[in-house]
Amino acid sequence: MAFQLAACAEMLWRDKPIDWRALRLKEMGFGVGLWNWPDWDIAALEKTGATFTIMNGYLKGRLADAEGAEMLLRSARETAQVGKRLGVHRLNLHGTGLGDLGLPIPQLAAFAPGMELRARDTLHRICDMAEQENVVFTLENLNPVDHPGCPFGSTAQVLSLVSAVNRPELRINLDLYHTQIGEGDVIRWAEACLPWIGEVQVADNPGRCEPGTGEMHYRNIARALADMGYAGPVGMEAFAKGDEEAALEAFRAAFTL
Repeated sequence: MAFQLAACAEMLWRDKPIDWRALRLKEMGFGVGLWNWPDWDIAALEKTGATFTIMNGYLKGRLADAEGAEMLLRSARETAQVGKRLGVHRLNLHGTGLGDLGLPIPQLAAFAPGMELRARDTLHRICDMAEQENVVFTLENLNPVDHPGCPFGSTAQVLSLVSAVNRPELRINLDLYHTQIGEGDVIRWAEACLPWIGEVQVADNPGRCEPGTGEMHYRNIARALADMGYAGPVGMEAFAKGDEEAALEAFRAAFTL
């Protein structure tokens, strides 16, 4: 079983230029994940010839209110143009914009009635735009410790929204690091999400470093994903505990079956 392996360039070799990081990942046989495109020289990234697997699909906006939805649609459409320049496979969304230290903007203590229906409507509008632009968006789950008060952050809420929208332009970015902190039981959550998964992202917990540095048995998780029939992209969205290349090889070993 061969998963399509990639890694987040922004979390590795942080003293190096982003195009150097993308090129090194390409040389090592990995796809490249990105976060916010305005931080980087897109022309330089284009020249690397790397395979860009995922990047943030918006700069600001929210799913569940009218003003936030308009902001999100404008931002996502602009970002889709950049994604197409790089050939990005998936454009990633969250329930709301994230600010400094990953804190949601705004933080919500509770859900008001009707928020989920408004979020579904916004996601349908995102899908309409994605169909026009020939791109795919993903909705990522987040954990309540690193991202407190994020609406639609839990694995359950992301699954509920994406399965209700149920369109090929919207998939789940299932981040198992966040699932481990938020819910645990990552293999059964992966089974539940399987029909809608666009990408699986991984990091070990605690520490958010490469597989083998924490409590998660990623070799067993990889086998379980393969046994349930998942053969899609797996992205390491993690810091290196020590040497970056050693971290990437540990990731490769965990997901080479």
